[in-house]
Amino acid sequence: MPKLIKLLIASSAAAIASLTSVQAQMPPQQPDHKAFKIGTLDVIALHDAQFVRPNDSTIFGVGHTPREVGDVLKAAGAPTDTVTLSVDALLVKEPKHVVLIDTGVGGALQQSLNQAGVKPEEITEVLITHSHPDHMGGLVKVGKLAFPNATIRMSAAEWAFARKNTQLTDVIKVIDGHVETFKPGAKVVSQITSVGLKGHTPGHVGYQIVSGNEKLFDIGDTVHSSIISLVKPAWPVGFDTDEKGGEKIRIETLAKLAKSKELVFTPHFPFPGVGHIQADGDHFKWVPSVSTSN
Repeated sequence: MPKLIKLLIASSAAAIASLTSVQAQMPPQQPDHKAFKIGTLDVIALHDAQFVRPNDSTIFGVGHTPREVGDVLKAAGAPTDTVTLSVDALLVKEPKHVVLIDTGVGGALQQSLNQAGVKPEEITEVLITHSHPDHMGGLVKVGKLAFPNATIRMSAAEWAFARKNTQLTDVIKVIDGHVETFKPGAKVVSQITSVGLKGHTPGHVGYQIVSGNEKLFDIGDTVHSSIISLVKPAWPVGFDTDEKGGEKIRIETLAKLAKSKELVFTPHFPFPGVGHIQADGDHFKWVPSVSTSN
């Protein structure tokens, strides 16, 4: 099992600075892909990994009891003792660019790309939402660049944050010199614009993909669980480096998306993670898109 997958399994609340305190089980990783269109663009959701967290209030429902979290899960028909998250990435094919947004931990991503008929050397840009191992771990394979011809782009604040994370030292050594930074709000590729969503990490961003009148918003880790993050968006999340900032941007973003009815991609929701956020009383619910197909 790759080193960074082990780090992800071991990661916890304080999660991000010290990825050693909480254990989770990771089922066998199976490659998968779902292709769909945004305007004239070919877009593919790519499965990388799936991991299971215990319901112990260290990550979800921080400050609340496992029983409270379990009640939320039970109401949705989900197991009450664990929380399962997918780890996925998104590929966007522009006329002159082949863009990968996030890279997972490096689990089944390369196999999923192969299923989709895309070779690693075809990737021209890799856009990183933020620098946690389950989003940029797949940048490196056997000590080398996993996407040798790609420019890696992330916000300047996130790159600075990543360089201070000792858990990423081996990755930083390999990708250093291949990273270009930007300020949130910048157009990073011709049809993709970055959107500042800091709170989860200092430089966390989403990516707005636009083609004609159609849009898709990759919101990164603004949300994690398709149940808890939507039913209890004000509950603290152990993954967030800024608890209050994460809560604020989560609630604001969910409200905007419910109002706009915009199509979104959420890398930790059940694969393929493409759908809509809907208001549901005083909270929200996830409506998977039925338009995705292989």
